[in-house]
Amino acid sequence: MTKSNELFFYYHRDGETDSKVETLHRLAEENGFQIVDRHEDASIIVSIGGDGAFLQAVRKTGFRQDCIYTGITREGQSGLYCDFNIDNFDEMLHSLQHDEMEVRRFPVIKTKINDGTVFYCLNEVTVRSTIVKTIVIDVKIDEQHFETFRGDGLIVATPTGSTGYTKSARGAVIDPLTACYQVSEIASLNNNQYRTLGSSFILNKNRQLILDIIQDGNDYPIVSLDNEALPIRKVQSIEVSMDDTVIKTVKLKNNTYWDRVKRTFL
Repeated sequence: MTKSNELFFYYHRDGETDSKVETLHRLAEENGFQIVDRHEDASIIVSIGGDGAFLQAVRKTGFRQDCIYTGITREGQSGLYCDFNIDNFDEMLHSLQHDEMEVRRFPVIKTKINDGTVFYCLNEVTVRSTIVKTIVIDVKIDEQHFETFRGDGLIVATPTGSTGYTKSARGAVIDPLTACYQVSEIASLNNNQYRTLGSSFILNKNRQLILDIIQDGNDYPIVSLDNEALPIRKVQSIEVSMDDTVIKTVKLKNNTYWDRVKRTFL
């Protein structure tokens, strides 16, 4: 556990949250933590607002490898990325100070659009049709053709992302200690003429996935990275891989990933 104590708070500003954060600032400073105004100066980045805010905090701060992220939910919220509620922030500070937390490392996927800029995703990358017509995608694994998909779209998810959109598409829930990523279909078209695998499949971190969009009029699909749409006019190919990049976050020693899954879904 890092002993650095510079905190940066990431949250969407509104009157009620601003008031709460002022209280959090005071509690943090009373416990020996330093509040910084720039995330580049922080050793701990704290998001407020549930899993969506946590994903945004990681993305907007550049998937930093040299800091720890932690999430705090608002009243009445729960989250798979967030161990704490805004009303028990002092418990988080105490845990940070007394080594009652463990660092966990969540794998991320690396996405390249049209051989251009690389984007990281903590949850998933999705590609979906934007018109009333199926999208056609040639799916390649390690540059070898695997299938031609026809349907509403595809989801490529990390292990922690497996409890999100992928789960609603009947994907498996994967232990985040497993270095892999999962490909799931959204409403595939299967008949005597067209055929896909029809189920999710899981790729080892060393595999490369290429999704070539067939240019048949559905050339402007929605590509979303975690919970943010990517403004690219014409998508021709999406390359997905996984390297050693991870997001370091903290968990209470008595609160495992599967404890959180049980509380959320069971």
